[in-house]
Amino acid sequence: MASTARLDDPGALGGVLTGVSFIGGLATGLRLGDAPFPRPGADVKDIQRFFQGDAWPERINVGGQLLSAASLAVFSTSVARLAGRAGREARALQAMAIIGGALASLSLAASATAAAAFTGRPGREEHRARSLHRLVFAAGGPVHGAGLALLLGALGLAGRRTGALPGPLTTASLASAGVDALAPVVLAVPRRLWSSRRGGSPPSSCSGSAASAWPAARG
Repeated sequence: MASTARLDDPGALGGVLTGVSFIGGLATGLRLGDAPFPRPGADVKDIQRFFQGDAWPERINVGGQLLSAASLAVFSTSVARLAGRAGREARALQAMAIIGGALASLSLAASATAAAAFTGRPGREEHRARSLHRLVFAAGGPVHGAGLALLLGALGLAGRRTGALPGPLTTASLASAGVDALAPVVLAVPRRLWSSRRGGSPPSSCSGSAASAWPAARG
């Protein structure tokens, strides 16, 4: 039964904490920050102004991302356990969940670590600032999105095969996976298109709606 699955696997609650910590840190950091988040291709002075001008808002965001990455790793093990009950496709879905979860959580942690370094001495050097900015975007955007695509795809398919999740939630998971699978496409977007957008939010796109709703749906 769905309620039994919920009680037997509290790791599913990691999906809630993943979304709450990420969005909470991001919203707080951007609200307190004095400058808009610099897009790829932005002038190095604008990049340094954001990360170095008032470092504490970005450090709050970094803390939220690190907590989100840890929660995502816990949630991934829960998805892998669910996938293990998916019959003939169990091994393939478990591999998707494990690989996707590891990729998503580690890339988010790497992006947060690079952003944290940016607020300190490494961010003061122009060539290192550019490298760190590229790492923040590459790890927190395309790589993180690819990992989420695998993880949410495994969640949607396993939830549908086992009947542990309601149809609307499995559909939402699969739809989110499809959107996240497009994240690597941003690498092909010309830099001038990014730099033409004035400000915005960091790249880490945690599609946590389906993940966050899972524990509630299983209640």
